Amino acid sequence: MDGRMGAISPPGRLAEPAEGISPEELALATRNHGMPLESLRYDLTPPGLHYVLVHYDIPAADADTWALTLGGRVRTPLTLDMAALRSFPPATHRVTMECAGNGRARLTPRPVSQPWLVEGIGTAEWTGVPLRTLLAACGVAPGSVDVVFTGADHGLERGIEQDYQRSLPLEVATGRDPEVMVAYAMNDAPLPPQHGYPLRLVVPGWYGMAHVKWLRDITVIDTEFAGFQQQVAYRYRQAADDPGEAVTRIAPRALMVPPGFPDFMSRTRVVRPGPQFLEGRAWSGMAPVVRVEVSTDGGRGWYDAELDVPPHGRDWAWRHWQAPWTAAPGTHVLGVRATDAEGNSQPVKQNWNRGGFGNNLVQRVEVLCEASASPDGGAPGTAGPAGHAEPPTRSSTGSSTSTSTSS
Repeated sequence: MDGRMGAISPPGRLAEPAEGISPEELALATRNHGMPLESLRYDLTPPGLHYVLVHYDIPAADADTWALTLGGRVRTPLTLDMAALRSFPPATHRVTMECAGNGRARLTPRPVSQPWLVEGIGTAEWTGVPLRTLLAACGVAPGSVDVVFTGADHGLERGIEQDYQRSLPLEVATGRDPEVMVAYAMNDAPLPPQHGYPLRLVVPGWYGMAHVKWLRDITVIDTEFAGFQQQVAYRYRQAADDPGEAVTRIAPRALMVPPGFPDFMSRTRVVRPGPQFLEGRAWSGMAPVVRVEVSTDGGRGWYDAELDVPPHGRDWAWRHWQAPWTAAPGTHVLGVRATDAEGNSQPVKQNWNRGGFGNNLVQRVEVLCEASASPDGGAPGTAGPAGHAEPPTRSSTGSSTSTSTSS
């Protein structure tokens, strides 16, 4: 890489103590987007609301001419078009996907990159072919170690020109729980362009960097993959020269639907005094979520929320939770945290790392409780002229169902 290319693609860095969001970070935040937290009410996230992170460009893709090649250490290399892929028995899994950098902008010092708060999430039903089915059709050679996935997106990162590539250990690629998929549909419709049309990888329980979009090649190798996104970019490290540990499975997290209604600029929430429903979703890529706790006093005290029974058994998707709260006039800081079956829980103090990955710090939602917040002093428990109504009565499941397939 010559000096000019390196100059436009510098190494990762930390923001200075008083440094605000840079124009470059703002540009990233403009082309990528998070899921509005009020969308936690949906069991399935409509594709247009599901979080998006695109490393380079969204490729121009034509399903009629798209081909997936499978090769490397296999008995029978294959080239499959979309019709051939659809001829395999399909599978559908409901999967919560989260960006590995979700929560990065809340760290101190702040790693300079896509400035996620906590909205880098979404849940969809993905339909496609189990990866183990395709690998079985190829016949993986003994002694194979990793399976490498190459997308059609191409770009420059930290001075290195590359196709986007990630790998999985062979035992993960061929596993049944989670079952890795080569997906061609999202919520019963073809993949939208920003979600990998016409083909992507789905790795339940793993952070989003593993779910390679615009998938065009699968190669089996007999060594650990040493590509940039595997060995350089997505690592938990404390210093620039620290080799670090690989970013893999999603740490537990619970998020709350912000109650009441927001101020436009500050996003501070306003609620009326009296009984409230607090609700949201919780998930973990390490083990099923078994407990969600809520705090309404800035984390000094916690009480258990009610967890809904997962509607799809062992699918790798979030669980709905709800908890009562009686709001009194004043300012309150609400929080929620999840614990999974292996005892992993969310921290109340940040677990810092240089890349800003896996920051599952407990969410904090500041709420102002006012007896009247409408211009004419509308009465509590009624909708004022601005349409600020009390929360709706919850259904027996406490959640709303959506299978929206376009936006």
